[in-house]
Amino acid sequence: MAVRLLRRWLAALCLLPAGLTAAAAAEFRTPSITAVRVEWRAVLDQLRTEIATRPAIASRFTFAGQRRVPAWDPRSAPALVQLNAINASLFAGIGRSPVPVLLPFDTAGYLEGQADGTSLPLSRYQADFRPADLFHAGPSGYDAVFSLLPDAGTNLPSRTFARPVEVQITGSILVYDLADPLGGKGTPVKALAAQFPDMRRFIREGYVRYAFTRFGVPYVVSIQCLDSAPRARRLACREAYPIAERFLKALRITGGQPSRPRHDIPSVIVERPRAVSPDFTYYPGGDIIARSSARRRGGRADFAAYSQIRFPLEKAPAAIRSQSFGKKKSGEGRGVYPWRDNFCEARSFQVGQCAAGFGHQGQDVRPAPCPPNSNSESSCHPRKQAVVAVRDGILIRSLKQQAATLQINTRTEHIRFRYMHMNPSAMDADGILNGRRVAEGEKIGVVSNYLDFPNGTSYHLHFDVQVFTRDGWIWVNPYTTLIASYERMIRGRGREIGTDSPIAATVAHALPGDVLRHIAREGREN
Repeated sequence: MAVRLLRRWLAALCLLPAGLTAAAAAEFRTPSITAVRVEWRAVLDQLRTEIATRPAIASRFTFAGQRRVPAWDPRSAPALVQLNAINASLFAGIGRSPVPVLLPFDTAGYLEGQADGTSLPLSRYQADFRPADLFHAGPSGYDAVFSLLPDAGTNLPSRTFARPVEVQITGSILVYDLADPLGGKGTPVKALAAQFPDMRRFIREGYVRYAFTRFGVPYVVSIQCLDSAPRARRLACREAYPIAERFLKALRITGGQPSRPRHDIPSVIVERPRAVSPDFTYYPGGDIIARSSARRRGGRADFAAYSQIRFPLEKAPAAIRSQSFGKKKSGEGRGVYPWRDNFCEARSFQVGQCAAGFGHQGQDVRPAPCPPNSNSESSCHPRKQAVVAVRDGILIRSLKQQAATLQINTRTEHIRFRYMHMNPSAMDADGILNGRRVAEGEKIGVVSNYLDFPNGTSYHLHFDVQVFTRDGWIWVNPYTTLIASYERMIRGRGREIGTDSPIAATVAHALPGDVLRHIAREGREN
């Protein structure tokens, strides 16, 4: 009797709405992304005005009449095609950018110097900034890094910081839609109000940022700094202000190419393996170790898988576990599973996505521990575990820097992945430097510890993710992204700790009391 009732209820459950049989764990979703519309007519109008003031080079450019072609058609903008050809020798691939490329480069002055034989060092055409450390353009926009030497730049106040200052600029046709409590803030910059009426200046996540919109496109110029007193080894943000403003005043249209209008990219549910892993388990996103967050504000659940990536370690098994709040402080075990989110753990780093405003910025990832009695030269030792590129992309890293960033620039993504704690000298020797292209799965280093000190932290990889917003590059929680990539790697779906099997939970909830009592009674009688 009970079996027949159970069968009827199971058959009925098959007819229930999908929402009633959903998993207890939250679904992983892709990010929502807005695509902006570029005002190319305004770009051409400004370029025409700039060229008209330099008659010596005006003959180099052709401006089309009112042709009956769409604004995104290259035939509507021959002057831009010519400009790209001129500047491609300095900024390779500049014509790939679907947004106007603004750089501190005086193309007209450069051409005039070539024409009259008085060519000067490149920095003289770049407001005293050195040749670009990095320029990368792709289907979603462009990124560039320039630097200013300590003794370069006229009419600048002296500074205590004794190293070159790096200035980054990004222009993007794609903007990630984040729930961002700190977004959109800032103060106007009076000295630049005429040139950039909507400009905002603000200090966020360790950078002073200047955000503005031009030709319908969001741009952000940023310099890494500390909101503190000047120091010889750390740039104070007050020292960065005049350098950033010098950079901004020198910005001119340098290239770019109209392309077909883009559509917004909606968030969708991420496809995950159907087969269930026999051992991979993880705590939910945002469920960090108790009392491990800044100001005891806790973690932040984020179920966005920001990109479909390859897992950053070459092979499984691997663990995601706190580096700072380990076994001694929390009672957490040292096994590989379950994984636990550590994005909002207490650190001195600003993280706008964490409730306290401070956090870890990323996740600590480590290989499985060696078996007992293994020596340090064992093949399982962390120092022999390869770190790999999670996607095809381009590297951002200067000599001696401890962090390497992999940037992805496609029609549907503008995203960065940062790797930390690998050996800087080894990365220098291996050519892990600005502009190098790497393929997904390519080895870019080995697991190490902080600055590779003999008595530093335990061996692990710090991995984090940044996406482009109207506030610039913002750190987001990579935990869900890493879970999804690991599931693809091991070809099995993990089980979230604290959630029941979707079918079992639904059946138990839906069965009426008399059926459950019949089943229990028959079980006792048998």
